[in-house]
Amino acid sequence: MDKKQAAGIRVPLADWRKAGRTETLLDHDLFFREQGDGDPVLLIHGFPTASWDWSWIWNELLDDFRLIAPDLLGFGFSAKPFGHVYSIADQADRCEELLAELGVVNFHVLAHDYGDSVAQELLARRNEGTGAWGMLSVCFLNGGLLPEAHRPRLIQKLLHSPIGPVLARTLSRDRFARSFTAVFGPDTQPSDEEIDAFWSLVQHNDGRRVVPKLLGYMPERRKKRARWVGALQDSKVPVGLINGSLDPVSGRHLVERYRAEIGNGGFIEELAGIGHYPQVEAPEAVVRAWRAFAATVPNRPLAEIEA
Repeated sequence: MDKKQAAGIRVPLADWRKAGRTETLLDHDLFFREQGDGDPVLLIHGFPTASWDWSWIWNELLDDFRLIAPDLLGFGFSAKPFGHVYSIADQADRCEELLAELGVVNFHVLAHDYGDSVAQELLARRNEGTGAWGMLSVCFLNGGLLPEAHRPRLIQKLLHSPIGPVLARTLSRDRFARSFTAVFGPDTQPSDEEIDAFWSLVQHNDGRRVVPKLLGYMPERRKKRARWVGALQDSKVPVGLINGSLDPVSGRHLVERYRAEIGNGGFIEELAGIGHYPQVEAPEAVVRAWRAFAATVPNRPLAEIEA
């Protein structure tokens, strides 16, 4: 039995939704899970899934951390307004608004995929003193941290092309499954039941129709490369990377470029045999690595850290 199977699904999707809640923030409903009493951790999911991605590691972290995991706008159980102009900055605004609503000042960030870009925008704001003032650290899982090292799947390119809206309407569970499983490691594939759950999150609230709009993050990464890569290079808080090496989108090739661009002095953990979804494929390894990273972060307000 592989590691993912041994870990199991920590929180079934139906229970995940039942334990969450929805608040209207910046004019749209945002679903999120919040649980725990320790240091706050903002968990930012990737494309095209939702906060449920974190359910594989949720219970392991609850003893020590206050976990906050939103479904970003356009994803999962959150609102999916068709006429909305989706952007990474807008998603970062909503994360900041959620933290303010919950009374959170100092917080860590653990992000994945699309969420990596949201976290980079928050980090840029923290560096320049325009927002996210209480960010204590940020740790990334596989994602497009460096746009030149991001290798999107063909289906993503097509969905973001002029035929995207038509293709999105015809997107099926089987087509989704073929593309989705291709980014997992060969020995850590999701089960049919898990694929069904992930697909239900994409479909919820007629979500297929906004998928082409959400994919605007790909050109946005290129356009804002200087800002978001610069945020990593100039970070005022500890930065970590936990990366599945077999990911065809952002695997070992990302780590090599990351070392060259960002430097090898920070925390980097490579997970052999793991693909694009480390928190799903190897939850125990991700928990161990993230705890090791978090243990190096001073648990004090940033004003004291920088003094």
